[in-house]
Amino acid sequence: MKSQFEQTNGPEGQTKVCREKPLELTPTHSVGEGQIESDVEGFGKLHRTLTPRLIHVISLGSNVGSGLFIATGKALAEGGPGNMFIGYLIVCIGVWANLQALSEMTIAFPTSGNYIDYADRWVDPALAFGAGLAEWLGWTTVFASEATFFVLLVNFWAAGAIPEAALLTIFLVCCLAVFLVPNKYFGWLEYFGSLVKVLLFFFITIISLAIIGGAGPSGYVRDGSTWTELPAFKNGFGGLANAALLAIWATGDQVFIGVMGGEAESPRYSMAHAANLVPWRVAVFYLVSVVLVSIIVPSDDSRLLGGSSVTTSPFVIAVEDAGIRGIPSFINACLIIGLLAIALEGIFLPSRILRTMALQRLLPSFIARVDEKGRPRWALAITAVVGVILTYMNLSAGSLEVLNWLIAITSASFFINWAIIAFTSFRFRAAIKAQNSTLLTSPAYAWHSPLWPLAPVIALIISTFLLVCILYLGIKPIDDSFSAYNFFSYTIGLILIIVATVMYKIVFRTEWRNPDTADLVTGRAVLSGEEIRQLDDYYAMPRWRRVGEYLRVW
Repeated sequence: MKSQFEQTNGPEGQTKVCREKPLELTPTHSVGEGQIESDVEGFGKLHRTLTPRLIHVISLGSNVGSGLFIATGKALAEGGPGNMFIGYLIVCIGVWANLQALSEMTIAFPTSGNYIDYADRWVDPALAFGAGLAEWLGWTTVFASEATFFVLLVNFWAAGAIPEAALLTIFLVCCLAVFLVPNKYFGWLEYFGSLVKVLLFFFITIISLAIIGGAGPSGYVRDGSTWTELPAFKNGFGGLANAALLAIWATGDQVFIGVMGGEAESPRYSMAHAANLVPWRVAVFYLVSVVLVSIIVPSDDSRLLGGSSVTTSPFVIAVEDAGIRGIPSFINACLIIGLLAIALEGIFLPSRILRTMALQRLLPSFIARVDEKGRPRWALAITAVVGVILTYMNLSAGSLEVLNWLIAITSASFFINWAIIAFTSFRFRAAIKAQNSTLLTSPAYAWHSPLWPLAPVIALIISTFLLVCILYLGIKPIDDSFSAYNFFSYTIGLILIIVATVMYKIVFRTEWRNPDTADLVTGRAVLSGEEIRQLDDYYAMPRWRRVGEYLRVW
């Protein structure tokens, strides 16, 4: 088999090399009936049932949900339009940097659980434990926070007629029941949810532009007075810090895509597409949305999240004010679908993180066991139990107070892991250099991050900025004075992760990995013959058709 390409750097960061003879295939990556399994002796198999198309569409809609359609109202109310835009812009740049660094390692080593494994093999097991704890804690709290939004959205119609405990129970049953069936059903539900969220984004964008132009029985032309008549940079640096933390909570750390890459049929194809598409998707979705929100809703509207009256999406507020009937309920229904899709991610991802930690002996080994349908039952059970407890915490305190705690924990977890991924990227490259490895330059479509080390450097800078933000708000919260309670509310996630990591290092006396002997073999991906043929066909297409592949959803 001969490739049609001479050696060159392609537009997606790959190295394509003309092959004069067929590549040797390994039995660990055989392709047969469309299902490849990741087997770890004695613990069962995670089934690779997530196709490149599923990965592509799920990544398209990943983390587009309540953080985009509802929490932007909180950022607007507490930071004003200027601070909100700058905060989200900074985080969108961080998403690009994080995913570039992560994808380079994932394509080479598509292991389930992903960068927890990388931190262990190239840095230090203690850092791997801290990374795993941060990711598990962050996404489990995302699940609980989505329960809070579920109650808010249902009450748009129910107006408090249904007890909150009943709504939380309905949410839990809907989400947890999905994980009683094989993994492929989760993939298709996420596929559907992602499509709904993407279509909702375009619908909301169009109707927001119409509202700006004065559409609706009671509509009027929006002239940007929300930027000039009200403070654009409300609450100074505190407003910016709050917007940035809400932004990273809303966009997520995107390692969800990397973990799914560990269960993809073709990580080389899926992750390369995600690394290029997802940052653009996040930037377009979030920056367009925050600009529209800042124009169609004033920052002093009491209906925004955290305000004094009934909370709802800023887009729903604008449509209601324009007097357009039916549309608010349609938007609200789509928001519930998107919210449930995010909640499913909040169980799927942390369960895979726990399993990886158990396989690395960071946790008891029984947690790694997988049943005959490819589900890590113990990891799912532990995550579900903690998720249920956090969800029902809404009943013991005010929903918004609990939500603020959950957002603070998730934000800290995510930017800590950005820093860990960036640092791991440097150690990964150090191991490659020390061992003279051809991992990133070998034939068979090796993939590398363009302009490295730009991505990990940017990720470290933005992580430091977010650390300053969370400490600043802990010391000087918006519209409040310093108190131990407020400081602990903002920094609880940070404290838990740092203390746990240090204690693990002290108790187990873990060793720093030497680049000369770091593992660059275990789990290394070797492309199958079928994958190589598919990639040959893909790169044989003209560029305009390859660009079109990023837009396909079937």
